[in-house]
This record gives sequence, structure tokens and C-alpha cells, in this order.
Amino acid sequence: MKRFFQITLRTTDVDAAEDFYAAVLGVASVGAVPLPERAVARGAVPHWMGFLDVGEVEPALAEVHARGGTALGPRWTRPGGLEAAFVRDPGGAILALAKPAPAPDPAAGPEVAFYTLDTQDVEGAKAMYGALFGWSFGAPIEVGEQGTFHPFAFAPGAPEVGVFGDVARRPGIHPHWTYFFAVDALDDAVARVESGGGVSLGVIVLPNGDRICVCDDPQGAAFALYETR
Repeated sequence: MKRFFQITLRTTDVDAAEDFYAAVLGVASVGAVPLPERAVARGAVPHWMGFLDVGEVEPALAEVHARGGTALGPRWTRPGGLEAAFVRDPGGAILALAKPAPAPDPAAGPEVAFYTLDTQDVEGAKAMYGALFGWSFGAPIEVGEQGTFHPFAFAPGAPEVGVFGDVARRPGIHPHWTYFFAVDALDDAVARVESGGGVSLGVIVLPNGDRICVCDDPQGAAFALYETR
């Protein structure tokens, strides 16, 4: 099953970010790493990077490129054996195509409860992620002023794990993946975000009664919180 198995926070202040997420999520560490200076020089801002298990990196990289994606550098390998290549998918969202290390990475990041891909071409994104990675899609759902969302699962018959959203008519939102972290009490977690110097963009109630809130951490990395009904 081709699914995200790791997320990594790439940031400009590792210590401050670790303290912030420890307070918000109650975790010992999120495994933050420095955002490379060359990326900052190109205009990159702090962000969470999702690592998608594609089995073999080079063939997946070629397939994404053939569909209009862009490689953001060569394939690389960590000492522990993780192989990856950063790419921009055809819709503009960034992720890592990866082959996991033989042993679990202790800095794999916090557990993700929900995933959202904001893209300017929903049907194109569904076609690519479905064809290349075997993902399946459910019936679209309406979420008030937020628009139409397309639920997806990592395989046919598997539980739905997130949605694709259309931002073609929302020029203030650029294509990107957002990773949602589970919290027991959303209002309390949002208060910790704000008291820690982060920004919250308002609580949204989903059709099933779950509640979410998209946030920015103090360094500017976007993330979201998810409270199950």
C-alpha cells in the first residue's frame, strides 16, 4: 500500500518549534530538522514534508515527471537507509517520494489523523494519485463555505484518511498538503497554539461532527488539529 509513512518538520528554528509542538500536542519531540539554507535562499518557508512510500524511488519519480511533476533535487539516501526525492506534483503541491528505511525512523514525526491536498486541479490530482499509487476516492462532500471535498483512501476498501480540495477559485491558497494531528480537546489545543505564538484560522465542523482547525506555528509552518466527535 502506497501511503505516507513519515512527516518531517523543516524549520528555521528547531528548538523553538520543538518547544511549541511539545506544548500543543504533548509529545516529547516531533523530529524537527533545519530547513536548508539553499531552500531558504530560493524562498522556501518552514513546512511539514510528507514522505510517501512508493517502493522504488526512481521509477516513481519518472512516472510523476511524465505526468507533469517536477523533481526538486536528486534522489538521496540517509545513513539509516531511507531513500527519497522531493517533488512538486503536477498541481504544485510538494511531497517526498520515498522508500522507508529497514528499521523505523525514530524521528518519523507525530502521528497524522487526517490528510488534505489543496489543489487547483482536483480531477487531475485524483487521476495521478489513483493511477500511480492505487488510491481510491469516495463521493464528494460539501462543507459549507469551504466548498467541495473528495474523500480518499490509500487503497480500495481501506478506511478514508483525508480529502482532496479544489482551490482553483481561492487565489489566496496555494497548492499544498496539510497534515492533521489528533487532539482530545480542540478548543484547549487551539488556545495552546495561540498562547505559544502560533496562529489559528478558525474551527470548522465537518459533516460527521468532527472538528478541525488549520494553524500556523510561530515559524510559519502550516499544520492542522483534528478532534474526533
